[in-house]
Amino acid sequence: MNLLSGLEKFGLNSKDMKDIFSEDTQEKKAKVSKKEVAKEEPPKPKKEEPKETDFLLQKAIRCPVCDKVFKTLLVKNGRIKRKESDRDLRPRFMYIDTLKYDIASCPYCGYTAMNRYFEHMSTTQVKLIKEGVCMKFKPTSEISDEIKEIDYDEAIERYKLALYNAMVKKGKISEKAYTCLKISWLYRAQIETLEAELEKEECTPERKVSIDKQLDIARTEEIAFYNQAYEGFEKAISSEMYPIAGMDQNTLDFLIAVMAFNLKKYEVASRGVSRLLTSTSASSRIKDKAFDLKEEIINAIRNGK
Repeated sequence: MNLLSGLEKFGLNSKDMKDIFSEDTQEKKAKVSKKEVAKEEPPKPKKEEPKETDFLLQKAIRCPVCDKVFKTLLVKNGRIKRKESDRDLRPRFMYIDTLKYDIASCPYCGYTAMNRYFEHMSTTQVKLIKEGVCMKFKPTSEISDEIKEIDYDEAIERYKLALYNAMVKKGKISEKAYTCLKISWLYRAQIETLEAELEKEECTPERKVSIDKQLDIARTEEIAFYNQAYEGFEKAISSEMYPIAGMDQNTLDFLIAVMAFNLKKYEVASRGVSRLLTSTSASSRIKDKAFDLKEEIINAIRNGK
């Protein structure tokens, strides 16, 4: 029996259309076969993770000491994605550690400083740098225009050179303290990188021994520079006007309180937190962080840590 009989008047031949669902079945089969084909297709390659150099650019700057122009690496701020910073304000970003590039170092005369301090010098400071740095400086590598990643050893070396310059030019206490803090942060980042390498299966026993030695040195240096930074900021708040190292009073009070806590100076940390919690100018965000820190101070004292 042809259920479609009578459609002939429309010029349609329904003799071969006895199975109402035949086309549907064919469609399903076609869809299934397409799915099977799709399954057989090779997986798409994973998107390659960005390299640190993808976020860098070169900028030509003039050295205020020797007056020569050189190229320095800067971070493309518009491209980087911020992650949650450490409690002591150490910045973190995806795919790049911006701290490594917050420094300018003249390859001709050796004058080096963090970017915020590089161009700001008095004539007396220029003279001091020429006598105390330039006359002794020996370049360690050829000048290159290539954009390449700076490793932690090189970054730390550049910051130590900046600290030396700051001492020679008799820079502000806060400049030296901030430089020490950033060196400490770089050691912390290096420790994290080395510890992650230790966890890898391909890490050989010989490499593990080498990493353990590096970690011992890095941990010692991290604490040493952290202590120097803390002492420097404590002195700076009594001798300098705000902003200090680009920070307002509440930000620096919070930083010092966190540093004091990390160094187990709980009384100092507690006083700093109390000032922030009673401050009329501190933001609610800093007050929330200060309150959390207060709880940790209480727990640390209670547990005798």
